[in-house]
Amino acid sequence: MSTRNVQITVEYLTRVEGHGNIVVNVKEGRLDACRLDVVESPRFFEGMLRGRSLFEAQHITSRICGICACGHSLASIQAAEDALGITPSEQTVKLRKLLLHLEILDSHILHIYLLAAPDLLGVKSFLPLIDTHDKVVRRALRMKKTCNEICEALVGRHVHPISATVGGFTKLPGERDLDAMLNMLNGMRPDMDATVELISSLKFPQFERDTEYVALVSDDGGYPLLAGDIGSTEGVRMHKKEYKRITNEFVAPHSSAKHTKLIRGSYAVGALARFNLNYDKLLPGAKDVASLLGMKPKCINPYLNTAAQLIESVHCLEDAIAIVEDIKEKGIKDDEVILVALNEQSRIPVKAGNGVGAVEVPRGILFHNYEIDEKGTILNANCIIPTNQNLNNIEHDMKKLVPEVLARDKSDEEITLALEMLVRAYDPCISCSTHFLDIRFVNR
Repeated sequence: MSTRNVQITVEYLTRVEGHGNIVVNVKEGRLDACRLDVVESPRFFEGMLRGRSLFEAQHITSRICGICACGHSLASIQAAEDALGITPSEQTVKLRKLLLHLEILDSHILHIYLLAAPDLLGVKSFLPLIDTHDKVVRRALRMKKTCNEICEALVGRHVHPISATVGGFTKLPGERDLDAMLNMLNGMRPDMDATVELISSLKFPQFERDTEYVALVSDDGGYPLLAGDIGSTEGVRMHKKEYKRITNEFVAPHSSAKHTKLIRGSYAVGALARFNLNYDKLLPGAKDVASLLGMKPKCINPYLNTAAQLIESVHCLEDAIAIVEDIKEKGIKDDEVILVALNEQSRIPVKAGNGVGAVEVPRGILFHNYEIDEKGTILNANCIIPTNQNLNNIEHDMKKLVPEVLARDKSDEEITLALEMLVRAYDPCISCSTHFLDIRFVNR
């Protein structure tokens, strides 16, 4: 048994979105402290939404994140439609699925290549790869560029989308747009094959911790990303309106972001959670990649979340191609365009209500909840971000990992890298997650 003293403080962990610190203190072989301190300044998007029109919400909340802007818009729109009792058309659902596939592809490619690959290739950042892996760098940028260009054709732009709105879209793609999308998506296939070849050649750290995984589940066909119930690997299944019973948010003193738990002491969301709960609904090509990587549910190695992202990327690309082909065959129904006037959606009746959106964005299940009055004004709002739901689980992983690494007599530098890689594997979006402010009044 190790009797070492180890003190690790990683301030402002790199290659993650937002600011988080890793703090580990081992005294005479005993783990005294092991935390992920979220030190990002709190953000008040729920407060910004109060008093605003429901039809503005998707534009406001897309500013929560520049990476998951479309996902926030879709969750916001879904919550609004749930409150108003609107059922989107079949065409609208297909186009929203396409948009979500593009966002997941774009984000997963970003994480796989720019954030995780440097660790797996033994360099400090993405920049050294420009000299050593020029083709890899060009491939990553080319794939991201393709996703952004298709999003631009579909919703005006990827960061802060314009045309996705309550009830449908304010602008629909034309025949030429669909042809261009299909050509670009088909053009991504060789790059995706090369990505699979690259990742399958790399070695991921060996570490396991059994935990609870939470994601959307559905009895309908298809990999559930846009709709479904909330399920867990512990057998929990609830309607999305029961999301608070799933998340059970609580305040962690060292974090400006709340933590969550369900049946176990913590749970995980994201690509690995979706893989564990919905493996059977992946397309055959994605299952082939899982087999190549030696992955099957229930996979409990958190480092393999990056590998699960690759599996999902293959699925999303192939399903996106199928969606565009189907829309092209059936033709776009231009009469479904939503007209906008004075920040209100014409043809949409407004009433008081309470709606919940639950969408699988790249980092896991995202919840938006709005309470509105009879004029469509938002009275209260609640957003629970995937990274919130992962923070507690990350810390539980860290507390199991540190003693195991110590037992292998690793150096402080090796322990630090193992912890950094663990946090990065979750692909956290820390800025999105900070929704709590602890205020202490002095002399009052």
